[in-house]
Amino acid sequence: MAKCYDQFQGDVDYPARAAYFDSLLQEYGNGGRLLLDLACGTGSLSFELEKLGYDVVAVDASQEMLSRAAEKKLEKGSKVQFLCQEMEELNLYGTVDCCICALDSLNHLPDAEAVVQALDRVGLFLAPDGVLIFDVNTVYKHRQILGDNTFVFEDEDRYLVWQNHLEGNRVDFTLDLFERTEAGELYRRDGEEFSETAYSPKEMAAILDRAGLLCVQTFDEDSRNPPRADSQRLVYVTKNKEFRNG
Repeated sequence: MAKCYDQFQGDVDYPARAAYFDSLLQEYGNGGRLLLDLACGTGSLSFELEKLGYDVVAVDASQEMLSRAAEKKLEKGSKVQFLCQEMEELNLYGTVDCCICALDSLNHLPDAEAVVQALDRVGLFLAPDGVLIFDVNTVYKHRQILGDNTFVFEDEDRYLVWQNHLEGNRVDFTLDLFERTEAGELYRRDGEEFSETAYSPKEMAAILDRAGLLCVQTFDEDSRNPPRADSQRLVYVTKNKEFRNG
């Protein structure tokens, strides 16, 4: 599925998103330029952040995604360093000045305990006054937008059916991709299943506290506006409660 990931994420404005995160980092960060892009996927955001002057270390658990990222790195002549690691087992060579975890990556972890573990690992590698910024899908989005709905995406060569099943604050996703073969007459079928769990602001506050992190600010997606009842994605700006030297 990685080879089609970029195409079906085509509505994401990565340069604008990178600029948004950069503005937050300049306001809340320590001024350092060594950045961790956690759950980087195929590296689209990593490369945009590199263009803005950051030295980027990018981590993802999917070797398939990272293989595509490596191809793009070669094409772009990039210096982004890619590592294959689970978020909950993050292990870097030293500290970073800042960390970004974008596009609801934390929602993909199986439960709150896993989110605590992932955030705690990031905290271990944040430099003094370093900042962790992440976004998450909201309970509202899971219940009112994703729900038990089915979405279809298609182009000339691919047809993607995205089916959702809502249970509480968790949505189970089933993806079926049909891709035209080289002969052009038949389609190959590929599939994937995964889940996302949403957390209320109160639940996220408890998660951050357990992970040793302080919430500095919370915004509605891609803005400096406060969260609303119908916000679909929230952005959290966080720091360590106290410096942890690994």
